[in-house]
Amino acid sequence: MEQITATFKNFWTVVHSVWNQGVLGQSLSQAVIGLLIFLVFFVFRGLFRRFVITVIERWTKKSTNSFDDELSQALAGPLQVLFIALGLFFAFQYVGFKGEMETLADNIVRTVITVAIFWALYNMIKPLSGLLCRLEGVLTAEMLTWLITGIRWGVLFLGGATILQLWGIQVGPILAGLGLFGVAVALGAQDLFRNLIGGLCVLIEKRFKVGDWVMVDGVVEGTVEHIGFRSTKVRRFDQAPVFVPNQKLSDNAVTNFSRMTYRRIYWKIGLEYKISLEQLKAIREKIETYLQTNEVFVQPPAASMFVRVDAFNASSIDLMLYTFTHTTVWGDWLAHKETLAYEVKQIVEGEGASFAFPSQSIYIEKHPEGTPEPFVPPASKG
Repeated sequence: MEQITATFKNFWTVVHSVWNQGVLGQSLSQAVIGLLIFLVFFVFRGLFRRFVITVIERWTKKSTNSFDDELSQALAGPLQVLFIALGLFFAFQYVGFKGEMETLADNIVRTVITVAIFWALYNMIKPLSGLLCRLEGVLTAEMLTWLITGIRWGVLFLGGATILQLWGIQVGPILAGLGLFGVAVALGAQDLFRNLIGGLCVLIEKRFKVGDWVMVDGVVEGTVEHIGFRSTKVRRFDQAPVFVPNQKLSDNAVTNFSRMTYRRIYWKIGLEYKISLEQLKAIREKIETYLQTNEVFVQPPAASMFVRVDAFNASSIDLMLYTFTHTTVWGDWLAHKETLAYEVKQIVEGEGASFAFPSQSIYIEKHPEGTPEPFVPPASKG
């Protein structure tokens, strides 16, 4: 019996030892209480989200601007992470780790706080980017997009470097190694850097922006949808997307139709040679008068306007019509061209003249010998 009692005492000693030093050298009671402390702050995080942040969001929605709405949404997540950091800090303080475990616990708390801070900075870039819109007079919208993207990557890099430093990992040697690696990569990725530099040149020169109708000589014509770091997405008029390397956009000639001041109409109107001089003058003057009295067309000296007899062509007398419309919208421009075509046809036909078309006349001076004379039927008597 005494042996059994001694055995149970030994077992209880083991249990007591495990209880006191069962979790990383700390007692289970401390670990359980530390876990409860962390859970309390975790619950506070949920209550903070439910009551405080919800009230703030309702209050910001009543304002007329969207800045405070975006700012409250940006800070909501990081503030909740801070409750987790508080829970970990008080739990570790209660448990009272020593030596290496104390350093590990301290690094974990610092890491969570660093994540919360840089997460908040990353999220605040979007609402604060609205302040950069004032620079659109100097920088294009695409350049601002690139700038904001660069700031975001910079925040992520600084956050990652800070966390690595907390854990004793030196960033300098890593950057030096990446530099050597970057030199090796650069030798094989010259086209990538050329396209990147080409994209920067396009944005700095403000050749075009998203939504512009452009034509790249020998490459593509369409509407710009996205200007990326390596390529630009242009959607053709048949709705097929084309991804053009930025290097081609910087090296090739680019026509930006969206920046036309006015839109040109240039016609050669062919009239028949049998038209009289008076008819020709009347047609020219009436077309010119129509252009000068119609506010659709741009009047000199803002833009050139000509209606002149231009050339004696092979089958026609060519009348040149040269003018510009105020609108540069393709659909409206086509409608004005159509109306002008109706008016020109009405003027020409109203003067009793006709439009010429390519034709040839053959004149025979002498019939070959032995060729029968052409039969001419006698005139009918009636």
